[in-house]
Amino acid sequence: MDFKRIISESIGGVVVSADEAYALIGVPAQSEMGDYCLPCFKLAKELKKPPQAIAAEIKEVIEKRRDYRPFTMSVAGGYLNFRFDRAFAASNVLPEILSGGETFAPGRSNGKTVCLDYSSINIAKPFHIGHLLTTAIGGSLYRIYKRLGYDVVGINHLGDWGTQFGKMIVAYLKWGDEKDVEKRGVHALVELYVRFHKEAEKEPKLDDEARAWFKKIEDGDAEALRLFEYFRSVTLKDVNKVYERLGIKFDSYNGESFYNDKLDGVVELLKEKGLLAESEGAKIVDLSAFDMPPCLILRSDGASLYATRDLAAAIYRKNTYGFDKNLYVVAYQQNLHFKQVFKVLELCGFTWAKDCVHVPFGMVSLEGGASLSTRSGNVVYLSDVLETAVLKAEKVIEEKNPALENKREVAEQVGVGAVLFMALSTSRIKDLVFSYDKALSFDGETAPYLQYTHARCRSVRDKCADVKLDGIDYSVLSDEASASVVLLLNRYEDVIKDAAEKYEPSILSKYLIDLAQSYNAFYVGHRIAGEEENVTKARLALSECVRKVLKDGLGLLLINAPDKM
Repeated sequence: MDFKRIISESIGGVVVSADEAYALIGVPAQSEMGDYCLPCFKLAKELKKPPQAIAAEIKEVIEKRRDYRPFTMSVAGGYLNFRFDRAFAASNVLPEILSGGETFAPGRSNGKTVCLDYSSINIAKPFHIGHLLTTAIGGSLYRIYKRLGYDVVGINHLGDWGTQFGKMIVAYLKWGDEKDVEKRGVHALVELYVRFHKEAEKEPKLDDEARAWFKKIEDGDAEALRLFEYFRSVTLKDVNKVYERLGIKFDSYNGESFYNDKLDGVVELLKEKGLLAESEGAKIVDLSAFDMPPCLILRSDGASLYATRDLAAAIYRKNTYGFDKNLYVVAYQQNLHFKQVFKVLELCGFTWAKDCVHVPFGMVSLEGGASLSTRSGNVVYLSDVLETAVLKAEKVIEEKNPALENKREVAEQVGVGAVLFMALSTSRIKDLVFSYDKALSFDGETAPYLQYTHARCRSVRDKCADVKLDGIDYSVLSDEASASVVLLLNRYEDVIKDAAEKYEPSILSKYLIDLAQSYNAFYVGHRIAGEEENVTKARLALSECVRKVLKDGLGLLLINAPDKM
């Protein structure tokens, strides 16, 4: 229920319009102040009155009106606080959640399309822990936008171009074993890549051979392309096992190589627009007027660069999908790169350049530090991180509930969920140091804590299996512990929208923790089963709504919610 709208319509015409009031209304930092508040500081500047006087004036006018109000008001400092009638809140919030059945359906199509470029693994290189944040953030945003009714195009912009493929071919032809590659997949390819660099230090001519083989790929040589495609298929076979564990699917695997035949068009466009300049033999777009270094389009030898391919990709995506948003979930080190690309698109006259957004994130490492250099072979595979987390979860479950059925299945959900939640529980721009112990704690702000709370709600429902949720007396839920849960439940849809608008799944993560903590405080102080029928019904309805929101919210974070733990 839109409680903010109820408040804003009551305010409408008193100092500000209803819409202006709606934009200002927020939630107090301290719950004892009220459920919602209208800060009057901005209004004070416009009206040249003290904010407290404005808050008191609005309160007085509303109280003099005779229309029904389901809330009380109080003035504190420069805030006008609102507290809703508890029975009114519960009777308007809970039925809406209960009526939706077991799951939350995606919103109706809004006719808008979001292109979401994320994960973007490299062919013949490991899917390592450094890919965790882009994969988790992108995968969660994909589900969040779907939930809000967008048509979403998930794009894995594969790193499948460059001289490293010449190196891979040389290494494979000299030291590779097809049976070993078939058996060990990308692990075998990585070992070959590492060996190439070690051998090239002793024999520099290997680099010349690698460049020659990459030239063959560029020229369409049949054998070079066969090997290139072989490495691609081996890599995708391996990484898709990880994506399957994470519950992620892509709509497009068009990577760098896909845009080879589209680069000339980009260069010609830049020429037509008078943007292409020469600098020391290279082709650039001068961005000095925008306090940026030049955007390199072609090297002096005529080779394309990342910017050339990203320009081609953006144009292709707009022409193919007609996106309303084109998001790139890529590490913050690429901030300048994307500023340059978007500026060049703007200079080309593409009005949709403003719809291209870089969604940056921090770095990730394991506790104790871990190098992610593929050349040296010091990498931490994401698949190994997931498996370690699952095994550790299995041990914890064995200790806590040895009689649990399907322990391995539950451990998979808990372990993988723990890894994902740690990636999605803090602001994406922060660097992440991954800790198994912190991630798998059942007591902290973790996925296992949320999953356990969901299982607790499921257990409550099983104990009250004969109770029908009809004819509910919502006045039972007038105490503050119950009201706290109700008001949090009411915020769920707004939280999803906020997470989408800010490209920040951690907003949802933090909300779910708040909801679980609020519910557990309610659970400890309020018996559900075995009470009078009207009390059990109302409290069970509250518990069921929490279970549904936790399950749905975890799902938007790519995390499964076991019924038993």
